[in-house]
Amino acid sequence: MFVPAFYRQPETSWMVDLIRNNPLALMVANSAGQDAPFATHLPVIPDPDADGPWAPDLSGTILLGHMNRANPHWRAMETGDSALLAFTGPHAYVSPTVYERSPAAPTWNFTSVHVRGSIVKIEDTEETLHVVKSTVRAFEKDFGADWDMEESLGYFRQILPGVGAFRLTVSGADGMFKLSQEQEPEVRDRVRRDFGRRDCGRHRETAALMDRLA
Repeated sequence: MFVPAFYRQPETSWMVDLIRNNPLALMVANSAGQDAPFATHLPVIPDPDADGPWAPDLSGTILLGHMNRANPHWRAMETGDSALLAFTGPHAYVSPTVYERSPAAPTWNFTSVHVRGSIVKIEDTEETLHVVKSTVRAFEKDFGADWDMEESLGYFRQILPGVGAFRLTVSGADGMFKLSQEQEPEVRDRVRRDFGRRDCGRHRETAALMDRLA
């Protein structure tokens, strides 16, 4: 991912927060014999058993994910393969009307983190179940209502043969936080205030990040 210097994340916590708050990643991997790379949207979490301090480029971090075993992407994947996970955060269109000047050009403010790493496919049933349970715990805590999965574990085991879990060890990451940093402070503030007044949640979330940037 090409990231101009003024759009780089101010600190590692920006990338960490984006990954945690936007865990539906796009996993991309090369595809031998295919006319395009494999690309699959899937939920990803930090490994709760190895969730220590994050390096500046996230290297060494272990992420857990899973996909449908019927997916050709899963069948083509091998342990040791390289993969990229793309996480997308708040984003919103910027109309030139907000700039209050001419000439001007529209743009799109957006936030994204691209994580590169090496894959280990998990074949063991209990390890796969551990990934599923860890994912449920993480998402219920952050986005759900603390649903108790215990009564559904039998059902989990029934559907487990169709689940392909994996572990990705991060080798590096890039964060793009394009939040009007190229504009003069007063223009950037107008964009932020305009976003904050919108009904659209994406605009308000982007405004909140612009507040944090300031």
